[in-house]
Amino acid sequence: MNTFLTDDFLLDTETAKALYHAYAAKMPIADYHCHIDPKDIWEDRRFENITQIWLGGDHYKWRLMRSNGVEEKYITGDASDWEKFEKFAQTLPRAIGNPMYHWCHLELKNYFGYTGVLNGETAREVWELCNDKLQHDPAMSARGLILGSNVAMVGTTDDPCSGLIWHEKLAADSSFPVQVCPSFRPDPAVNLHKSGFAAYLEQLEKTTGRTIATVDDVRAALSDRIAFFDAHGCRSADHGLDYVMCREVSDEAATAAMNKARLGEPITREEAEGYQTAVILHCAREYRKLGWVMQLHFSCMRNPNSRMMAQLGPDTGFDCIAVTDSCAATYRLMDALEREGNLPKTVLYSLNPADNEWIDTLLGAFQGPETAGKIQHGSAWWFNDNKTGMTEQLTSLANLSVLGNFIGMLTDSRSLLSYARHEYFRRVLCALLGRWVENGEYPRDMITLGGLVQDICFNNAKRYFNL
Repeated sequence: MNTFLTDDFLLDTETAKALYHAYAAKMPIADYHCHIDPKDIWEDRRFENITQIWLGGDHYKWRLMRSNGVEEKYITGDASDWEKFEKFAQTLPRAIGNPMYHWCHLELKNYFGYTGVLNGETAREVWELCNDKLQHDPAMSARGLILGSNVAMVGTTDDPCSGLIWHEKLAADSSFPVQVCPSFRPDPAVNLHKSGFAAYLEQLEKTTGRTIATVDDVRAALSDRIAFFDAHGCRSADHGLDYVMCREVSDEAATAAMNKARLGEPITREEAEGYQTAVILHCAREYRKLGWVMQLHFSCMRNPNSRMMAQLGPDTGFDCIAVTDSCAATYRLMDALEREGNLPKTVLYSLNPADNEWIDTLLGAFQGPETAGKIQHGSAWWFNDNKTGMTEQLTSLANLSVLGNFIGMLTDSRSLLSYARHEYFRRVLCALLGRWVENGEYPRDMITLGGLVQDICFNNAKRYFNL
């Protein structure tokens, strides 16, 4: 029987151990998609206690607590930070098989030197240990945590109307060597069927100084902001879609749908898709000109619990996997851009793991010689970033495409401790490759294997995002 969380955690073959310790563990991290606040990095924020850095905004932990019957006051409510931490500590031992159990203990070990097990009985001990380090250890500030995690690049998620003031300050600060790049997230201007669309177009008008009366005005305003982001070091854009759509319509039809949405009038799915397609195609063309990466996230059902949506608002941990048919529309969208020579580097993420195989076959239909792995199947996303989900995504990608060109892991997190997820991914990767080698499915050529591992862990992302 193996002991919990040893140095060889998840590494079940000698080849896996050699690949991880000699090649994967030492590689830098390119966290090209996350939700860390750049202001926290600029101000070098220090956290008073473990709840602030661990439970504040962490939907994964909130969901576990709700599933364990914990009252909302101890999750997002007015309970004290200690009470919230204690409730989470009491919940965690019941989450056997959940990656959160592994992530939490990796973070406690890597950042706080705690090698025990967190539960209700040890909660006070862990609370005091972590809080002492957070308050007094110079390496536990926001910048210290990033540097100590060997992070080379952080890709934040930013609204097109953002002034990017914190990115400007960070770019001018030679004392902090990590690249902090904004990422363009135009969802509020694309998703006209969602609340806040009319108000957002007004904000976009104020930011750009343009009057928006037609879909072409939206295009022009977004082009202005894309140029602004590019001047501030942006490398990629991210689109969060319920599903991928491709319904090419006239500008007149797209404008009519936009104006109906601005007036609060009901619009059909077809009307919404026509406008969305017009805007996404325009953005993709701009990304291609600038060498940006376009990331498409889809098949997520947002805020299905209407009672809790009314009580807490969006982005509070109630989202789930949606079963959508994005396959045909993704092909059509990419083909429309490919016909024009305007298909940018693209990363596809579906929250539904049943989509793995069609995504991986699509890759081969739209690759290009300008860069190896131009079209990517993104890392196992959100509910799939567990051992099973990662293994299935990696296996499907290997079976149907070229695994050696994969750009690897991202945190998609708001927590500065989430870099342990890269370690988790790297261990899963090395375990999978190790089993293939020891099954006789690939030669035990450690130079070639080690190079593949290092490329997937960092080098491919460095090349792909032009770091």
